Amino acid sequence: MAKDASSARTTITTTRDPAEAHPFYPAFCFPASPTHFAWVKLSIADIHRLRPKDGFEDDFAGQNVYFYNNHPIQFVCLAGVVVTRDEYERRTVLNIDDSSGATIEVVILKATATSQPNTTTTTTTTTTTSSGSDGGTTINVTSTARSPIDTAALRVGAVVKIKGTLSKFRATMMMHVVLERFWVLRETNAEVKFWNERARFLVGVLSVPWSLTPEIVEALRRRARDEETDVARDRRRVVEKQRRLEEREGKDYRRIMKRWDKEEKLREKEAEWITESNKRLEARLAKKKAAPNVNSLLD
Repeated sequence: MAKDASSARTTITTTRDPAEAHPFYPAFCFPASPTHFAWVKLSIADIHRLRPKDGFEDDFAGQNVYFYNNHPIQFVCLAGVVVTRDEYERRTVLNIDDSSGATIEVVILKATATSQPNTTTTTTTTTTTSSGSDGGTTINVTSTARSPIDTAALRVGAVVKIKGTLSKFRATMMMHVVLERFWVLRETNAEVKFWNERARFLVGVLSVPWSLTPEIVEALRRRARDEETDVARDRRRVVEKQRRLEEREGKDYRRIMKRWDKEEKLREKEAEWITESNKRLEARLAKKKAAPNVNSLLD
């Protein structure tokens, strides 16, 4: 049953369909899920079957969490043939077909080329570049770390294994995958191995409803509450540390300004004394200079 956001955080919900009467656990239970932090091997048809959970939208806003039965999924792994490749200013779009009856768009982000450390995310070491509308050079980058990635091997007709994050285009609400890394499957055995692993995971994990005992749910709730308390305490420590630093810097500033004012007054007094001394010296020198002239006149 759909719940509002505040209720979804602390309660367990079930679907209306009796055939799918498995519980949907709140987000604080996800660390115990076998799928939430895993690269879940799925067929493209199954990826399109993933759905968000009504009532959990606020909990997962910006997280792109979708569900297979009641399994939360955010990272997927798929394998198929590159059918098309289109280049746009800010992204490269691949269309992948895995013969499951559906295709999916895999989006590869682009960024302006800058001097970056040499990172390797595939079996190749160079990066694919293109020119942007502003004349700058753009390169393909990964979805999370935004590190350069060479996509030259992702040609039409290549068989590839892809890992990426789930997302939807707002305009069409069609599911697509944002690429994180990939491998070219050069042998049929590698593709068959992927199919077998995908089938085993589907049967052994995804087809079995995710279930937690009340004791585990309560333990996860306590841990999440403790983590929130720790985060709040750490935030207060940071704020207090910043306040003390600003207070210390303020004291140092006032002390420096007070010393500067004192030294400035001393410098002003020294300047006055030097000026007076110079005047007296000039007067004495003028008097001495005038004395010989007077004596010569008397003679």
